[in-house]
Amino acid sequence: MPSPLCHALLRNLDLFRPLSDVQLDAALRGASPCRLEAGAVVYGQGAPGTHFFVLLHGCLKVTQVTPEGEQIIVRYVNPGDMFGLACAMGRSCYPATVLTVQESICLAWPAAAWHSFTASHPQLAALALQTMGQRLQDAHVRIQELSNDDVEQRVARTILRLIKQSGQPTREGIDVGFPITRQDIAEMTGTTLHTVSRLLSDWKQRGIVSSGRKRIVLRSPAALVRLTEPAPPPMDCAACLSCRDGPPAAPSVNVTITH
Repeated sequence: MPSPLCHALLRNLDLFRPLSDVQLDAALRGASPCRLEAGAVVYGQGAPGTHFFVLLHGCLKVTQVTPEGEQIIVRYVNPGDMFGLACAMGRSCYPATVLTVQESICLAWPAAAWHSFTASHPQLAALALQTMGQRLQDAHVRIQELSNDDVEQRVARTILRLIKQSGQPTREGIDVGFPITRQDIAEMTGTTLHTVSRLLSDWKQRGIVSSGRKRIVLRSPAALVRLTEPAPPPMDCAACLSCRDGPPAAPSVNVTITH
């Protein structure tokens, strides 16, 4: 049976807040609390989907290896998020690897309990469906960004999303809220470590962000939002009032030829 600590943590999460004490106790039956050290692998891509989880504390990173062998970061898991929902998708194996970014606490239920869990707790079933729908929408948005946005826009949008999901106010600005490297940003945005380093260095000089080892702090949200906007279209000279009768004539040049 989960400890009183897990019970207290659950009460602070939006996922479980609507449940009565009786419903919460029922939801916790069959759950096992897990404390995970930073850098631990919760499960690997392709491993049997034996459990589903709720993160209570900490932060997790979800990664996939593409058929070409490239590793990408799919998303981050924050407290209150459900993950490991292979059973909800009718899959026998996990589609991605989940690692801890920092020390974390989660609850794990056997995958075999999924149907009874959702039948007994329709609020949680609805939230799980909403979670999967949101992740699908997020995937569509990222595909659109990879197709339509330049690299600077993609990196700016990614940092803004991380701030929205996990940002913590500090004296310097808004901290992303968990350890994150420039390589992590590169894997999320389909670019290279060199490009991300160059952008962050430029933004640091302009006072938009400050960054250090595994840390990014947003100092000027408005400036970063402006970087996500498309560049203005080039000026149409024919529409310019000064050129409505045609472009200005080239200035005449007097050339004197001497012998």
